Amino acid sequence: MYRIIIITAFMLNSFIMAGQEKDSLLVMFWNLENFFDYIDGGGGEADKEFSSSGNRRWTKNRFYTKCDAVAKTVFAIGDICGRMPDLIGLAEVENRGVLSRMLASTALRKYDYRIIHHESGDRRGIDVALLYRHSSMRHISNSVRTPEYDGVKLATRDILQVRMCLPSGCIYDFIVNHHPSKFGGAAESDKKRLAAVTTLRNMCDSLDNEKIVAMGDFNDDPDSEAFEVVGDVLVNKASYLHERGEGTIRYEGKWDLIDMFLVSPKIDSICKMEIMKIPFLMTSDRKHPGEKPLRTYTGPRYSGGVSDHCPIILRFF
Repeated sequence: MYRIIIITAFMLNSFIMAGQEKDSLLVMFWNLENFFDYIDGGGGEADKEFSSSGNRRWTKNRFYTKCDAVAKTVFAIGDICGRMPDLIGLAEVENRGVLSRMLASTALRKYDYRIIHHESGDRRGIDVALLYRHSSMRHISNSVRTPEYDGVKLATRDILQVRMCLPSGCIYDFIVNHHPSKFGGAAESDKKRLAAVTTLRNMCDSLDNEKIVAMGDFNDDPDSEAFEVVGDVLVNKASYLHERGEGTIRYEGKWDLIDMFLVSPKIDSICKMEIMKIPFLMTSDRKHPGEKPLRTYTGPRYSGGVSDHCPIILRFF
């Protein structure tokens, strides 16, 4: 009798552990800084600028060099974490085509990443997007919302919400953000970012789910007053890193932490955010001590890097 109980308990514990292993997740977010294709498709000044005939001389070779570097980064994170990212949130992506080309032309084609992308009304023609591994989860639905200010939709990036089902049957909602920048003056831009955070809050309320992961470039530090709007529904996983002086983007020798994950209180204790300062993505800061991310362009000069942002990850354990 006791032997049966012990065996049953062991089998139950093994099942629970197996379920936990299935539900372990690795989520990545990265602002790819002007990830345009090399064709002027008539999409505006930025589209023209980042083309073979534009001021940046954004050629086919330079585009595919960036594709290779992005893929190399994903694989580096996979090596560091012992598994490939299950989801990858992206910002500053021109269109679905650049992601399709990247997946098809690099070693990422060996993996089962699928693309979720919507065109937004951003004046520069850049969007957010999400890649996910089809073997890790099942896509249920997705939607977008445009932040509004004074009743008018902003010409900025839509916020992308994607609902996924994990192997255990648990439902997660992932929300990818790229909030308005501080360009154009602090007072006006602060209001626009507040509008974006308010939109994020409304999305969370409408989901009725205790497992939400919001990620993105919020163009604000974790201690911004704007985050008080979501303070009772999302926990900012970047706060402790910010307190230690860490950051994802460097300006005038100072690190700022504007890329972050925010999660539902229900899953706060089972995940941790990390900033990935991978050596081949960094370069010496000539004006200040230390290193900074190696950009694709430094002013008008081609530098050959990927982004002025460091990628971030959220590990579930």
